[in-house]
Amino acid sequence: METRYFKQYSSALNRDMECKVYGHKGRPVLFIPCQDGRFFDFENFKMTDAWRPWIDPGEVMVFAVDTVDKETWSNKRGDPGWRIWRYEQWIQYITDEMVPFIRWMVNEKNGWDGYPQVIVFGCSLGATHAANLYFRRPDLFDGLLALSGIYTTEYGFGSFMNDLVYNNSPVHYLANMPEDHPYIGLYNLKKAAICVGQGSWEIPDSTRQLHSILQRKGIQAWVDYWGYDCSHDWSWWFKQVDYFVPYVLGKSGE
Repeated sequence: METRYFKQYSSALNRDMECKVYGHKGRPVLFIPCQDGRFFDFENFKMTDAWRPWIDPGEVMVFAVDTVDKETWSNKRGDPGWRIWRYEQWIQYITDEMVPFIRWMVNEKNGWDGYPQVIVFGCSLGATHAANLYFRRPDLFDGLLALSGIYTTEYGFGSFMNDLVYNNSPVHYLANMPEDHPYIGLYNLKKAAICVGQGSWEIPDSTRQLHSILQRKGIQAWVDYWGYDCSHDWSWWFKQVDYFVPYVLGKSGE
């Protein structure tokens, strides 16, 4: 498996950010680590093995990035206004800096010339970030795999609400999205899989809340609830990757 490491200065975050790329060609996949995790968790926790059937043949290239969770969602004693402002800077880092970098690299590796869209993938709080990116920017992201996520900012910001919190909380902004909003048509051209278990440390009620909103708005997504034996753990996420990735890549129906 071809791997490459990058450390680049982010203007949005005013600091260096690290990432690692897995694969030699194929469609781009953005991996967002679990809460307070690092870009190298994709490799260290053996998620590379779960994605190997699509990385090795050149079907996908995975870009594993860092978050700023410790400054934002996890820093619950910090000022919530500053924390959500910092999180919005991270969103800008992904959309304005990482996506162009991803496009440049996959174009170079594949011999493409265009603006390829990105599949976004995460587990736990990484799924929260992934879903937020997908629903906020369907012009940039054309697939979603969100495993064991929470889809409201209440987890990190409690009852605090301002425009930035609202704009990063899918259960809030999707619930109020007009039914003729052009984004709904864009979502329905794409493949989104959202899964949660009902075992230890899982929070299925958040997925149910999001699912109800998606159904009400006519937004198509495969929302799946696994059993009470399915816990909030890498071993289950490996199984879910194997199950859902063909769908997200458009290789199987639901």
